[in-house]
Amino acid sequence: MGDLTRDSDRIIQDARTVRDDNRSGGRHRRIPSIGAGSAKIKRDLWTRRIRNIVITLFGIWVAAGVAGMVIDGIGFAGVMAVLVGSVIAIAVLGNYPKLKSPKREHLNKGNVKDMVGRTELWLESQRPALPAPAARIVSDMGVQLDALGLQLENVDQNHPKAREVRSLVGEQLPEMIDSYRKIPAHLRNEKRAGATPDEQLTDSLGKISGEIDSITRQLAEGSLDDLAIKHRYLDYKFGEGTQTSPQLENKD
Repeated sequence: MGDLTRDSDRIIQDARTVRDDNRSGGRHRRIPSIGAGSAKIKRDLWTRRIRNIVITLFGIWVAAGVAGMVIDGIGFAGVMAVLVGSVIAIAVLGNYPKLKSPKREHLNKGNVKDMVGRTELWLESQRPALPAPAARIVSDMGVQLDALGLQLENVDQNHPKAREVRSLVGEQLPEMIDSYRKIPAHLRNEKRAGATPDEQLTDSLGKISGEIDSITRQLAEGSLDDLAIKHRYLDYKFGEGTQTSPQLENKD
């Protein structure tokens, strides 16, 4: 009887987990941005919303002004209609267009830098369904993807590293998370091949995180070398050894 009770409790818990997983995709607006890339996408969306609101309100008030001149005033009812219309416009356009998480198949398209930003936004929507250790890695990965995005700004789209980023960030990373989410919730803590799916996901995310950092460092090598050369030049030209003039040294 005890075993049946435990099984029943586990099934109920698994059902709740699946329910939460299914709901998580619609909660991206409440989830904080993991990086600057996804934050920029959200800011751009709000800029569009505010622009649409301003244009609509301007149109409403201009139309009311024109109507007032034609019919010699719109009266109290007209003023109230304008106010109600303005409130409705703000309420509707303040939530439109909707912020939608990019679809898995659309991640690896367009400019590689934009792909990194879309992946950040997609990861945010996936994070609530991941085990806590994996979710923490995803949160930290946002900063890494931001740094990678900066290095990709001046990289040709056909550069080997750009193609490597596409494969790693646009394909391997989302495919791994997709594979994990297809596993029934009650099986994610069962060991298979020496590790549970939760542990396998966390370990794989850690490896991808390390590879992202490695690629970023390789792309930044040119800038690091350039800075080091300039530092050595300035140290040679304006270093401590050049601060004492020969005349002062002779006087001593």
